[in-house]
Amino acid sequence: MWRRAKLGRAFGWLWAAYAVSAYGTGLGFGAFSVVAITVLNASSAQVATLSASGLAIGALLAIPLGPWMEFRAKRPVMIATDLIRFVALASIPLAYCLGGLSFAQLLAVCIVTAAAKIAFTAASGAYLKTIVPANGLLMATSRFESTTWSATVIGPPLGGAAIGLLGPVTTVVVDAVSYLLSALGILAIREPEQPAPLRKARARRWSDIVEGWRYILTHPTLRWFFVNTMLVNGLIMAAEPLLSVLLLAHLRFPVWEYGLAFAVPCIGGLIGSRLARRVVSRFGEQTVLRVFGTVRACWPLGLAFIRPGLAGLAIVMVTEFGLIICISIFNAVFAAYRLNNTDADRHARVLAAWSISSSISIAAITVTWGLLAQLTSPRVAIALAGVLLLATPLLLPRQAEREPVRSDEEPVLSNDSARA
Repeated sequence: MWRRAKLGRAFGWLWAAYAVSAYGTGLGFGAFSVVAITVLNASSAQVATLSASGLAIGALLAIPLGPWMEFRAKRPVMIATDLIRFVALASIPLAYCLGGLSFAQLLAVCIVTAAAKIAFTAASGAYLKTIVPANGLLMATSRFESTTWSATVIGPPLGGAAIGLLGPVTTVVVDAVSYLLSALGILAIREPEQPAPLRKARARRWSDIVEGWRYILTHPTLRWFFVNTMLVNGLIMAAEPLLSVLLLAHLRFPVWEYGLAFAVPCIGGLIGSRLARRVVSRFGEQTVLRVFGTVRACWPLGLAFIRPGLAGLAIVMVTEFGLIICISIFNAVFAAYRLNNTDADRHARVLAAWSISSSISIAAITVTWGLLAQLTSPRVAIALAGVLLLATPLLLPRQAEREPVRSDEEPVLSNDSARA
């Protein structure tokens, strides 16, 4: 039976800061591509470069940030990265109004915001572990997950309407302001931050940089989850642009149906994130990670069988809905599991290494699948991604490692599988 944890005022401000930036990002979804196409007349190759290069180069620039953040206070890092994103994004509407916006500037902003996002994610994850008790981590990660999906449901349609009414850089302005508000929310936290871990010894520079990956790859269970999530996320994301081409260019879906096909299933993210604690309470954390880690890999193959008309629309919506429910449950539970099973003086480096690897793997697999679709067809490439995903559950650990409960803490759940 669940014991409800008090998450505290500091978490409330952190959650509010995350929510405002998440909704800003949702409203600004696809804004860079819209600006590149409508303002700069960018080609499809340039738009693809903007997306892939931003992820990959931003991730590479973020590599030194993990060890740099580990032994420093995390709140100043979060505030600084929010302000960096505010300034970078605000430069786009400013340049647009002055008539000096260029593709190079868009690319630079994309890279800077990608690197800042990785730094913020690592710092906020490490900070979250210090302000939320162990028995409240799953509740906290579930709230973040539900916020992400609600922003995904509401943001893009409103953002599209705002662009149509007010111009191509409107949502970029909103997104920029959301990061400023996020910084102010984090600044409003009055509780003193716990001291950062002390550096035990002066590590060699290279050893310190790769410590996050070393820790992950030598951990008995995190290494398997790491490889699994890199492949699953990469293959799912690689199929998304191909699915857009298949629906819009090959099957001639109307734009409103295309938007509906992706917006409505995101409600599954709200449902899944709300169910996460209940399913863990009933079945245990280890079972939930194995079952939903497996089931989430079974849905995408259905996208290869899309047909024109309402039947095709139904296939997309049902497939995406099932996929998103499984992803949202797995993500919420795994986020808490990863924090509980990482040493306190490794949090920032592990989370940074994870985010960097995710960005690079998604970019690399997306480019590869784009070339594959060019050589074959989008449907064949989507089918191959779906088939390969069916093999990814083999990379899940059979039994998650159990973290011992300290005497001064209550267990996360009352059953035996509560904590890995």
